[in-house]
Amino acid sequence: MAAFATKQSLLLLSLLLLIGLSTGSFYDTFDITWGNGRANIINSGELLTCTLDKISGSGFQSKKEYLFGKIDMQMKLVAGNSAGTVTAYYLSSKGEKWDEIDFEFLGNVTGQPYVLHTNVFTGGIGNREMQFYLWFDPTADFHTYTVLWNPLNIIFLVDGIPIRVFKNNEAKGVAYPKSQPMKIYSSLWEADDWATQGGRVKTDWTNAPFSASYRSFRDVDCCSRTSVWNWVTCNANSNSWMWTTLSSNQLGQMKWFQDEYMIYNYCTDYKRFPQGLPAECNLG
Repeated sequence: MAAFATKQSLLLLSLLLLIGLSTGSFYDTFDITWGNGRANIINSGELLTCTLDKISGSGFQSKKEYLFGKIDMQMKLVAGNSAGTVTAYYLSSKGEKWDEIDFEFLGNVTGQPYVLHTNVFTGGIGNREMQFYLWFDPTADFHTYTVLWNPLNIIFLVDGIPIRVFKNNEAKGVAYPKSQPMKIYSSLWEADDWATQGGRVKTDWTNAPFSASYRSFRDVDCCSRTSVWNWVTCNANSNSWMWTTLSSNQLGQMKWFQDEYMIYNYCTDYKRFPQGLPAECNLG
């Protein structure tokens, strides 16, 4: 009964958050960067779509760079048999020692759940994968995917529910992204050599073109710049997110989610790290 009540309250919270998000114009916030016409901004800038066919996928990137922020995007993923496809949504800096914060959605055959793949790179080094199923069908409607990145932690949220935290443990020797501004990127592409069941299930191109949709991008609570020649600036009237960590209630939500839906955690993969788990795995 308690678990049912928890799920009901989470679903109600999800609906309230979906209703409450404001809508901005994709013309003002993003540039389509590749795909030769396969990505398009429509509905007067309120909707962006990416498509994938056998010739090419497509993608876009933000006009701004961000150094810390709370960033929301509503997405509706490829429906039906999406095996072999990946819808990537992430922040990344440039250079050989880049930082990166990843949401990647790995498609699957009809009726099987999507895999939500997350990762954090610091100084060009990742290997911090955590994977999850979701408690809803991400192809049936739009849902909100959030990165809250501040000097204390990186929080991954789905419909306002925290699913993962990467803490700043620099004082204990763990690198943390804090000095390289990142742009937002998204793309829909084919990766059937690994995306679905380790590459065992290939893309069925008779289902192409595949399509993912985006709306209601929000970056009000952010430190950002529009040019590398500018300083990164924050909204001084809206910076409470800058020092946000999870409340005890949110920690409970995350524990519930991970207990129910986590399918891979690099911090428990002793075969992969025979010489010892990464340092942050033992720091809480």
